[in-house]
Amino acid sequence: MYRVGIVGGGQLGKMMILDGKRLDTYFVILDPTPKCPADSIADEHIIADFDDVEAFHALAEKVDVVTYEFEHINAEALRELEDEGHKVYPSSETLLHIQNKYNQKEWLKKHGLPVPDFKKVETAEDIREAGKVFGYPMMLKTCTGGYDGKGNAPVNTEADVETAFEALGAGKLPLMVEAFCPFEKEVSILVCRSVNGDVKVFPVAENVHKDSILDETTVPADISAASTEKAMDIARKAVQAFNACGMLCIELFVTADGDVLVNELAPRPHNSGHYTIEGCVTSQYENHIRGILGLPLGSTELLRPTVMKNIIGQYSVDRAEVKGLDEAYRVGEVKVHIYGKEKVSKGRKMGHITVTDTTVEKALEKARLAHSKIYFGER
Repeated sequence: MYRVGIVGGGQLGKMMILDGKRLDTYFVILDPTPKCPADSIADEHIIADFDDVEAFHALAEKVDVVTYEFEHINAEALRELEDEGHKVYPSSETLLHIQNKYNQKEWLKKHGLPVPDFKKVETAEDIREAGKVFGYPMMLKTCTGGYDGKGNAPVNTEADVETAFEALGAGKLPLMVEAFCPFEKEVSILVCRSVNGDVKVFPVAENVHKDSILDETTVPADISAASTEKAMDIARKAVQAFNACGMLCIELFVTADGDVLVNELAPRPHNSGHYTIEGCVTSQYENHIRGILGLPLGSTELLRPTVMKNIIGQYSVDRAEVKGLDEAYRVGEVKVHIYGKEKVSKGRKMGHITVTDTTVEKALEKARLAHSKIYFGER
């Protein structure tokens, strides 16, 4: 029997377990929330904070390999585990290169991967100086901790500098400025690398965000063959550059002339890869588990055009009871995933819908119709 430890018990960890259980894998999760999404199906749950070094050691002692479902965790604790002989994938080295966005961009640039211009800043004056070089608009980012639009502040004109600087902590957190990329589309590409060196790249997915949170993913992406090949090449190079094992997601900008630039990376399964559960021969979650266990990776072939639509909390509800499933399931080809979070809050990812069909347009229409039927609490 394989034994896998997961730092994090959210929906990504839950979906890893759902696919990994087909191999009779034993799963131990570490998460501070007693009834987190993965708690209901994990074999063991260590309830501890993500900075609890002793809990990391307790997790490692129970399993053959440790992985994680999000990157804002204690990388030094992972390094300690590796120094003691425990297997950790992706490695602490991979995580340290990616965890800090400035370091991530430096590493990408060093390895010849295309990125927008960027600069580290510490003061409002530094941001103004960057504006003279990059021009406006620009994006101010915290180097650590950001997700779903948190940790980003647009700087459209010089008049916005102070507001953006204050919004991101006024220098209390490490900051960087990124030149605005005049992108036409946002896409992402998933790549998996097994510890045995096997590499598989998934199809390019096109993403639409609403309020900086992923709303819809459509596959295949509506981009040129040349842009698709550029994205595939970036994926293959990135997984080698970061020496990543398991899943790696690369978020990309595609410009009007078909150029492709790297926005950000995540060393784990990704929201934009949920579509792979129904849309591909092998899901990102199954390949992640197979990859960290050193098993051959499965085919990433797209079975049919596929759409994923997130179910996002619109307001706060103390008890997350889903409603409207009957009506949603009356729409053909619909698959509904509810994560099992106890409470709803505005902007919180509560689940997703996947639809496969003969065309992206047909799948998108069905996904949106089913989505309109599902809600939490009272309407």
